[in-house]
Amino acid sequence: MRDLNGKTAIITGAGSGLGKATAIAFAKEGAQVVICGRRLHKLLEVHQEILSFGGKSIAVKTDVSLEADVQHLVAEAMQSYGRIDILVNNAAVFEAGQTKETSLESWNYHIANNLTGAFLLIRECLPIFETNNYGRIINITSGLAVNGAGGFAAYSASKAGLESITRTVADEANQKDILCNMFNPGTIRTEMHATGRDPILVTPDLVKLASLPAHSLNGTLVEAGSL
Repeated sequence: MRDLNGKTAIITGAGSGLGKATAIAFAKEGAQVVICGRRLHKLLEVHQEILSFGGKSIAVKTDVSLEADVQHLVAEAMQSYGRIDILVNNAAVFEAGQTKETSLESWNYHIANNLTGAFLLIRECLPIFETNNYGRIINITSGLAVNGAGGFAAYSASKAGLESITRTVADEANQKDILCNMFNPGTIRTEMHATGRDPILVTPDLVKLASLPAHSLNGTLVEAGSL
């Protein structure tokens, strides 16, 4: 079953890890995927893999913390496919450090990439979703957003903010069949985290979230394996 057939999905941080696995999974379900990240060579590797099985993809080098880059990304998606249906805010940075040792530069770096980037993407996509009366937003979160842990002040705060804006958008936009949810993949293997499960194991949940019917989960935290 190709649950996402004909849909267009923007996936941030798609050059590796969960973003890459999600892009491939969505493309196999029939979606046209717009993959973005800072490293174009990594994006092109994913792009070629998607093309190899007949999938549809474009790769756009993007720094999600920059407003102009985000606007360019959305414009490229619209020019290539004429629509955007799904947004997966996966791009994130992660640096450990005790609160008393966290520099303002590190704090701002986390907020810019993990929170502001998602805000910019949501803001640019919402008018398109509203015009189409359809949109699915998935914000990738972490248990640290609620539980916290020593040594992760900036990262935890950025993810807590992401969870808050998820609920805000869900409340603002649900009358137009726009669903905005959070997904916690648990501990998965990424470039930021060397141990954990293969990210491909959680992509079925992401496919389900991206293809939710109207009037279903909204503003909800979904844990991996719970759908």
